[in-house]
Amino acid sequence: MGYVKVDSSKRRQEMRFTLPRDIYHGENALEALKTFEGKKAFVCVGGGSMKRFGFLDRVVQYLQETGMEVKLFEGIESDPSVDTVMKGAKEMLDFGPDWIVAIGGGSPIDAAKAMWIKYEYPECSFEDMCKVFGIPTLRKKAKFCAISSTSGTATEVTAFSIITDYEKGIKYPIADFEITPDVAIVDPALAQTMPKKLVAHTGMDALTHAIEAYVSTANCDYTDPLALHAIEMIRDDLVDSYNEDKEARNAMHNAQCLAGMAFSNALLGIVHSMAHKTGAVFGDLGAHIIHGAANAMYLPKVIAFNAKDETAKKRYVKIADVIGLSGNNDDDKVKALIAYLRGLNEKLNIPLCIKNYGADSYPTEQGFVPENVFLERLHDIAVNAVGDACTGSNPRQPSVEEMEKLLKCCYYDTEVDF
Repeated sequence: MGYVKVDSSKRRQEMRFTLPRDIYHGENALEALKTFEGKKAFVCVGGGSMKRFGFLDRVVQYLQETGMEVKLFEGIESDPSVDTVMKGAKEMLDFGPDWIVAIGGGSPIDAAKAMWIKYEYPECSFEDMCKVFGIPTLRKKAKFCAISSTSGTATEVTAFSIITDYEKGIKYPIADFEITPDVAIVDPALAQTMPKKLVAHTGMDALTHAIEAYVSTANCDYTDPLALHAIEMIRDDLVDSYNEDKEARNAMHNAQCLAGMAFSNALLGIVHSMAHKTGAVFGDLGAHIIHGAANAMYLPKVIAFNAKDETAKKRYVKIADVIGLSGNNDDDKVKALIAYLRGLNEKLNIPLCIKNYGADSYPTEQGFVPENVFLERLHDIAVNAVGDACTGSNPRQPSVEEMEKLLKCCYYDTEVDF
């Protein structure tokens, strides 16, 4: 089968709303694997946590109980690379599964989605995969099940995958409804294994998803309720989840999934464009900016930028109302929302700007990214961010010059006045 490019503008005009065929959630949702029918399952997993806590063994056991032969692909790194995707796809081709099962955080699930494309279309290059809404029809060889262990990316229900080209220092979003999983399993027991820092980062990622989906130019009546309810839940449960409250941790696992359903259909904005293009670009300095932390730092600045658009401003005001923030007028409420998010970052021990982004993502007076290096790379980062797939649905379209100014505000923690 040849690779067929699909017109992305036409796809968006259709106002399509796509979710997994089945979402299993709640206690013991993992047991849904016992109902699968097939001959071979290829299981993708990341580091050791899913194995350490026994979840990987349960996945293999449940699949084998159905009579399936199971092959593991282990050790998928955080922020998976193009090389990992190509290696996994080759092993898939050799094994020939009719089910692909990915368990863990966003990284193994994202990597498995990209492997799935290459498995079904071996001639498809990574550049082909990155053509927005240009993936050919999948499911000719295999179905896909995603089992989330973190409460942020929501990749178990989305049409997105983020893969890193380490040679270029750039994260690339793959975006197409074809890679929306067939089955999502959202079992809260897996989320209980997250360390506190991961709770903070994934929680702010989820909040960014919900806010960007609500103000996106592709929002609609189907996505708005999901985004707003996710925002309410995150307001109620994120800090308590960070402070190791079990019930709040369970609630956040659902909240992030709702936010994922919203943004997968309403798309995102330039918070994610900037996070994608700054995440790995300082890697040579030992300064990998973790995605959730990047979103947390950039979100208040982007709100100030986008609120110059009246339609976006009214939507931010609605978010402020849902959260319960007060103000004498719309401008006051937008400022209150920005202040609320900055306060949330402080409660979660996340820096407020790149300049103070230090070891293990914690705030420090002198961060990992020196000013001279940031300024040297600023223009290229801005160009790449403007060209990111998430920029098109942002309510205010930045020029490269405006993106440079916005990134400077995110570095120095200065006011956005343009």
